Amino acid sequence: MSLTPTLVTHHAEGDGARLGTAPPGPRPGVTVRYPELLRFTAEVFATRGLPAARARTAAEALLYGDLTGLTSHGLVNLTRLYLPLLDEGRADPGAEPEVLADLGAAVLLDDRRALGLWAAPAAMDLAVERAERHGVGLVSVRGATHLGCAGFHTLRAARRGLIGLVTANCGRQRIARPPGGRTALLGTNPLSVAAPAGERLHPFVLDMSTTAVPTGRVRAAARAGQQIPAGWLADQQGDPVTDPAAFDRGEAHLLWLGGSPQTGAYKGYGLGLVVEVLGALLAGAGLGPEPAALTGDGRPSGRDDDIGYLALSIAPGTLRDGQDFARQAGELFGTLLDCPPVDPANPVGYPGHPEGELAERQLIGGVHLAPARFQELTELAADCALTPPRPIGATGQAATE
Repeated sequence: MSLTPTLVTHHAEGDGARLGTAPPGPRPGVTVRYPELLRFTAEVFATRGLPAARARTAAEALLYGDLTGLTSHGLVNLTRLYLPLLDEGRADPGAEPEVLADLGAAVLLDDRRALGLWAAPAAMDLAVERAERHGVGLVSVRGATHLGCAGFHTLRAARRGLIGLVTANCGRQRIARPPGGRTALLGTNPLSVAAPAGERLHPFVLDMSTTAVPTGRVRAAARAGQQIPAGWLADQQGDPVTDPAAFDRGEAHLLWLGGSPQTGAYKGYGLGLVVEVLGALLAGAGLGPEPAALTGDGRPSGRDDDIGYLALSIAPGTLRDGQDFARQAGELFGTLLDCPPVDPANPVGYPGHPEGELAERQLIGGVHLAPARFQELTELAADCALTPPRPIGATGQAATE
């Protein structure tokens, strides 16, 4: 008995829930209730030794990508990134982050290779707790592993009425060159800021790489057999590359946000260095630009071990009237939504709004999964001796076929 695919009209894989990116017509896939996906993903992490509460937080962090349309950072990374990290011993499921310094409003932690999907939310929660006490909470972390969508962590602060910021380097993984340089020295170095947007609007959540795109977007295009726009990758000579598979062949490196120096690459590069300073240099974590990197042949090199990140939270209510802050935030982001659009089919938004709208719909109607992703999860369930996630409408044997 075969499962009839559910057709949906969401964005292409990796595009996020951005306004105006939905392709015309439906695309095939299956739809699974969010609690069912959460149950399965948490059980998978538990098979690798994560305690139940941490496994659930890790699952929530990973599924945030699929829930909000940032699918290049969602379930696709379960078998490609996080399970290998645990299976190879590069992430320790039982690690207990160690407090190296605690000054009240500022804390320095060593994550000791804890899985970033649960350790980073814990760091942000600590920053929020200190901000509620001191007005600001700063948690600087070394010895970390990949933490997934940075927006998941900053959103935890915004949902409690605070401002959140996360900057994370890529440890010693080097995939982008300084403008004009011949050697890759920095990673994608993501940056996220989140803030409340008033009582009735989705929080503002900026979650961005400082390179033109994150590596997940490039790899999503390669899996789909699609060409990528000029301005994402360049070859050894600096010429544009439109074959996404060239990145993993070591034939291309990522360009900075802005593309070329003439169109603003120095801004993306500068932001990448801001992240390196705040995320890694402050914490004493692994750096991308260090002398050993200069011996490379120019191609991407290194591994994303000993990542450094900063979790910062600010409590507006300690500086001014909290209700007045919420009112003004509603005016700020509400005015953006009210801006007359050039194309009525593509209304004006702000970072976090379209993602919040999509998450709201999918929490009610189920999370869309591409056929290949659902098949991958079904095979993983068999390997882990777990019950696979059951699609909406599936019964009995159909749920496992």
